[in-house]
Amino acid sequence: MKKRSLLVMGLVVVALLTGCSVKSSQSSSLTLSTFGISTKQMARDVTKPFTKKTKVTVKTQSGDSAARYTQVAHNPNNGVDVIELSQNNALSGYKKGTWAKLDTSKLKNFKYLSTAQQKLAKQTNSVPYTVNSVGIIYNPKKVGKITSWNQLWNSKLKNKIAIPDITTTFGPAMLYIAGDHAGTQVTEDGGTAAFKAMAELKPNVVKTYTESSDLANMFKNGEIDVAVVGDFAVSMIQDADSNTVYTVPASGTYANYDTVSILKKSKNKAAAYKYIDYRLGKKAQKAVASTKSLNNVPVNKTVKLSANNSKNKTYGSIAKRAKTINFNYVNDHLTTWITKWNKLMNK
Repeated sequence: MKKRSLLVMGLVVVALLTGCSVKSSQSSSLTLSTFGISTKQMARDVTKPFTKKTKVTVKTQSGDSAARYTQVAHNPNNGVDVIELSQNNALSGYKKGTWAKLDTSKLKNFKYLSTAQQKLAKQTNSVPYTVNSVGIIYNPKKVGKITSWNQLWNSKLKNKIAIPDITTTFGPAMLYIAGDHAGTQVTEDGGTAAFKAMAELKPNVVKTYTESSDLANMFKNGEIDVAVVGDFAVSMIQDADSNTVYTVPASGTYANYDTVSILKKSKNKAAAYKYIDYRLGKKAQKAVASTKSLNNVPVNKTVKLSANNSKNKTYGSIAKRAKTINFNYVNDHLTTWITKWNKLMNK
């Protein structure tokens, strides 16, 4: 009887230990889909410190936002646990039901977001972790001083400009800028006037790019002298070509939140919440704000930037003149716009 009792107790202990190990393994790894820009800095300042603190190992997939969103949207069994996307792609995923319902009680740092940012997160199941905006980077030694968006249409810039493709983070912003130049906002006429302005701009455009990282080599090799670009890529470009200058015209800019979402079919949701909370934490937010890191503007209200680190960011005076994009409107028209754009700009 004693031997039988000991055997039963041993089996119970083994079962309990096995159960614990299964539970532990479920939360000890994470597959992250994130942006392909500054991958070394991402590993150094986000994923490696996160692993060190939480013991959660991170497998990373990287690329542009649109391509990665398409991947997870069309393949529910993609194996991705958590994904970082631009605002319009995150909204598309929410409407498609791709993200898990967000439980903000599992995020200790959620309280440090602004009221508007918290509202956005709850409405879309996607948590904003930085805000960025679009501006003009150029080589003044070759094209002189640029202070306004309208100067992009100057014939002196023929075959000198690169602009974001319509499918990229700031592709819709480029169309908004064209609408402003034409004097008719895209939401007033479905983008008709904006596309006419784009046709006028085309002789100046060398390339419509999908990867901001391409711009660094294009400036360095003299292929372009001007580009419309998100502020997150400025440091990378200036490292490649120190002659470049970044400006945000006084008329304003257009802003975008980069967000992080948990896939509905994630098998590691506990680890995913740990990652999001770490991403919003003071240490990580401060680290990635550096111009030598991801150049990300913090959303955590406890993080204040130095004068050096606030340069070329959607922060301070630039943030005050940043305008919003109606991404619901954009996504309702995007399929049609992509077709028009490709016929006009990419043929």
